[in-house]
Amino acid sequence: MIVVAALRDTSHANFRQAGYWLDKTVDQLLTEAVARAPDKVAMVADRADRDQAPRFTYRELDDLANRAASSLLRLGVGRGDVVTVQLPNWWEFVVTAFACSKIGAVMNPVMPILRERELVYILNFCQAKVFIVPKRYRGFDYAAMAQGMRAELPHLKHVIVADGEGETGFERMLLSADAGELPAGLRPDDMAVLMFTSGTTGEPKGVMHTSNSLIACCKALSGRFGLDSSDVLLVASPVGHMTGYAAIVLLSVYLGGTMILQDIWEAKRGVGLMAREGVTYTAASTPFLSDICEAVKGGSPQPKSLRSFLCGGAPIPSALIERAAGELGLKVCSLWGMTEVLSGTLTEPSRAADKSASTDGRSLEGMEVRIVDTEGNPVPAGEPGRLLVRGAQMFKGYYKRPELPTFDGDGWFDSGDLAYMDKDGYIRISGRVKDILIRGGENVPVVEIENLLYKHPAVSAVAVVGFPDARLGERGCAFIVPRSGSTIDLTAVQAYLGEARMAKQFWPERIELVAELPRTASGKIQKFRLRELAAAFAEAK
Repeated sequence: MIVVAALRDTSHANFRQAGYWLDKTVDQLLTEAVARAPDKVAMVADRADRDQAPRFTYRELDDLANRAASSLLRLGVGRGDVVTVQLPNWWEFVVTAFACSKIGAVMNPVMPILRERELVYILNFCQAKVFIVPKRYRGFDYAAMAQGMRAELPHLKHVIVADGEGETGFERMLLSADAGELPAGLRPDDMAVLMFTSGTTGEPKGVMHTSNSLIACCKALSGRFGLDSSDVLLVASPVGHMTGYAAIVLLSVYLGGTMILQDIWEAKRGVGLMAREGVTYTAASTPFLSDICEAVKGGSPQPKSLRSFLCGGAPIPSALIERAAGELGLKVCSLWGMTEVLSGTLTEPSRAADKSASTDGRSLEGMEVRIVDTEGNPVPAGEPGRLLVRGAQMFKGYYKRPELPTFDGDGWFDSGDLAYMDKDGYIRISGRVKDILIRGGENVPVVEIENLLYKHPAVSAVAVVGFPDARLGERGCAFIVPRSGSTIDLTAVQAYLGEARMAKQFWPERIELVAELPRTASGKIQKFRLRELAAAFAEAK
């Protein structure tokens, strides 16, 4: 471990010397943006349930963040304490993120789709002192859910409710008092954000990122896309993911640009926002791009300023890239990344037409990728192998899980993905070692779903796999061997997972009852055969 630590210290020094690490903190980005252009619009906060979208200048955003930071201090939140935030793309999320940085607290964004089962684990694991939720969002009562969980959360001191009234309301608790003097905030190498992955072995892992790694992502993306302070960025991807949080929200403040928040993705409204606000850049998964094209085809105004679309989470059909270029004049740039890596590879706009459909890009500045065989030896171009990555955007480690493998002796991280590299250095993800499926850019925790279904009295054996879907990339199919004398259908499966308080987006959308599951001689389920069977479902449409 001493050798590895020394190696990482050396690589960190190299990141600084090369300019990949700027030794700034998240809150410094906001301070610098205020100094450059205090009266420039920093944020436009569109909400589906409101006609007017409030606009905030950089000066106003900074003032709100300072007041929220002072209030968090009064609530007992200090350096290293975790603030869990389950908000959609609302302005309150952005204010909280910068407030946490100002006092050295750790921002822990979680997706609005999560429910009690996932949240109790996360909140207890990171011992969050504060939990911030919306009062209601998409018809669901988050405030009631949060209060109902209190008995299971001994470390939680405060539930704060955006749109809430009374003592627990966001504005009452965090914004009603003037800002006081703040202590020193984050340091560049402190954990700035803690984001949990969808668990593939039953337990999500907390991924730790520093200001240095987050800002390295912003610097690399802005360089490859040629972005500057004149750019307007649409935040339609959830801020509970690194795409929304790092690749758009933080990137916008890094640039000193303007972010447009959209809390519920609805293509016609989103395209209208792009046209009205002059959006030039956004980042999202493939379904968003397809929806934009369909909305414009259906009569929505063309977003003429939109020139760059960062697209990740699933392969991009070549027909969709050609359609976006032809109908929107848009360059779609493929990306490979993950919570631990942020943005690892990206196709630059100048190569989008010939590389985005067939590759997931080449390594970004400050990042390295290599593809190796099972012995760790590099493989020739075009040959598949395990994808390793290292560089300035890498995570710090897994929170409270030092036993989990991270970096080898040379600083490489095994992504768990299979890929091959072409002669130009562009990679293509060809499979996944990890047993997950990706639905609409969201990692679905297959093993956890299977473990739950195994407990159902009608289930003897089960395996969940993905099958192709034109819009979402994949949907989930559960192959079930029912117990003798029992039967089960999709409605029963979904009801059971709902009772187990699992997020609805993780539920299988198809089930197939089978007499047995295909297995190897040693008894291991052959999921590749199930995927072949499930692929027929997409073809049959």
